[in-house]
Amino acid sequence: MNKLVRRQAQGPELAVELHPLLRRIYRQRGVAGADELELGLAGLEPPDALLGMDAALELLLAALREQWKILIVADYDADGATSCALAIECLHAFGYDRVDYIIPDRARHGYGLSPEIVALAACREPDMLITVDNGVSSIAGVAAARAAGMRVLITDHHLPGESLPEADALVNPNQPGCGFPWKNTAGVGVIFYVMAALRARLRKNGWFGNAGPPEPDLRESLDLVALGTVADVVSLDRNNRILVNEGLRRIRAGRTRPGISALFAVADNRLNPKPDPAAQAGPQAGRLGQSRLNMGKLAQAGAAQLAGYLARAGRNATASDLAFRVGPRLNAAGRLEDMSTGIECLLVEDPSSARDLALELDAINARRREIQAEMDAQATELLAGAGSIAVAPGANPPTGLCLYDPAWHQGVVGILASRIKDRLHRPVIAFAADPGNPEADLKGSARSIAGFHIRDALDAIASRNPGLISRFGGHAMAAGLSLPPDRLETFRIAFAEEASRQIKPEQLQAVLLSDGALEPEWFTLEVARMLRNAGPWGKDFPEPLFDGDFVLHRQQTLKEKHLRMELSPRDNPDIRLGAIAFNVEQWPAPEAEEISLAYRIDINEFRGQSSLQLVVEQILIENEPGLKANLQP
Repeated sequence: MNKLVRRQAQGPELAVELHPLLRRIYRQRGVAGADELELGLAGLEPPDALLGMDAALELLLAALREQWKILIVADYDADGATSCALAIECLHAFGYDRVDYIIPDRARHGYGLSPEIVALAACREPDMLITVDNGVSSIAGVAAARAAGMRVLITDHHLPGESLPEADALVNPNQPGCGFPWKNTAGVGVIFYVMAALRARLRKNGWFGNAGPPEPDLRESLDLVALGTVADVVSLDRNNRILVNEGLRRIRAGRTRPGISALFAVADNRLNPKPDPAAQAGPQAGRLGQSRLNMGKLAQAGAAQLAGYLARAGRNATASDLAFRVGPRLNAAGRLEDMSTGIECLLVEDPSSARDLALELDAINARRREIQAEMDAQATELLAGAGSIAVAPGANPPTGLCLYDPAWHQGVVGILASRIKDRLHRPVIAFAADPGNPEADLKGSARSIAGFHIRDALDAIASRNPGLISRFGGHAMAAGLSLPPDRLETFRIAFAEEASRQIKPEQLQAVLLSDGALEPEWFTLEVARMLRNAGPWGKDFPEPLFDGDFVLHRQQTLKEKHLRMELSPRDNPDIRLGAIAFNVEQWPAPEAEEISLAYRIDINEFRGQSSLQLVVEQILIENEPGLKANLQP
């Protein structure tokens, strides 16, 4: 159970005309002035301070003059896919004719520009490799590429190690000596800046117009930037909020690419109904993906009808939709199969082809969810069973937890680690083996909690235990690593010790930050719409969450794990509100007449009608005076 803590206002009163609720919410997020709320492109940081940009531009200009063959090396997640699509789209628009891409296979090649992926790339005989969303740790891979006669431009945002690869050019806001102030820029943001700077240089050189290509409008790529930035869960600082806000504006206005519109459409149950989960079990599960391609209005739509569906698909898009509806469907391809399906979906211009690719991604995502559910059940059994990772009833798990099952899927262990981390509120690393080679390194995916820098922790473990970790990299909150199978138990002990050394007991208490009580007169659709449009909300700039006491008129269990309620604010019983709580762990007693909730306010769209709905984050018990509920396990 999370501990409820109400946010406190930070800094002086905002000198801007705002609804009093918005004024309170912004101050509680540290907004110090009206300028921080201006999210137009005029406020976007220029690329000048990015270290390595001049070298990158000289390399790209030489490639254009001499028409080098360019190969993009992309990561296999949504940030990598959007980065790759953006680079290809922009380079083609600038007049680069020989551009292609390659994506490492998660199981065979691992992450980044490895010597193995360089060997595969060499078969295509490129003159230059451009990495997107990877490369800053690829010392051996860069060396292999240059030894093979390839030039290398690295664009990345991950934290570097002690040494940098000897690339021809490297652009990364997190590299030592880089003065670019916005260190949380995603990989797609970095390549966007490189393309923006390249366009400015080409414009200065008189490249566009006359005999050259027309100057492209890079605002058309901001839908990709918004999707990749949100899906990579980077901090939504002001610069990222500008990028995401501008991308969302284009999506809502119908000025996005067919692939993103199609991904929104496949997430709509009215257009693309989901099959009964009971039908997904057993031998039929393998045929689920193909059968879904023939279901629903979206799959059967003709050209005119499809155009209408896609035009309306993202009209109410929010950052949350990118994070939880579009991003997972794009990520699924890289987790289970080949991210080229995702990249082609983002690049395709034909709506029908975009629809088919999006349906394929949706089917892959459905299979990913099945695998994830099975792995989650197995992890729960591991924690409840015997052995070094078992947790006795009522006991606390290790401060740092490592989980492994030889049957787990390498592409899904990151989600599993995140789920267990959320459940137990401690850093978790989930490992998977190579199903085709039992002697190959285990691949681990790590997720952390606030205050424990997971990449630095892995660095500390590697320094004290030379040879224990084969390779690692990542961020403060997420990282990846590989290690020999026979070193897992040694690593498990070292990780638990490192976590215990750094993490204080109070950090292991999960905290739920609330914006306080919502005044009764603000339970309106107008306020819900205002909050929806007041973002974009995301990491470190979270969507508003409130807490309060309610009269419970009715409750209904859905699918044995969700709870639908009819409520009234205790201070205004004349208001009737609908509420939904997903994946409930503690249930109100059937006779309960009052309940205390932490909740968000949302808009429920059903059959053309809009109504206010509370989305319950947690049912509260004894977190604060007056916030108690009659609960049963």
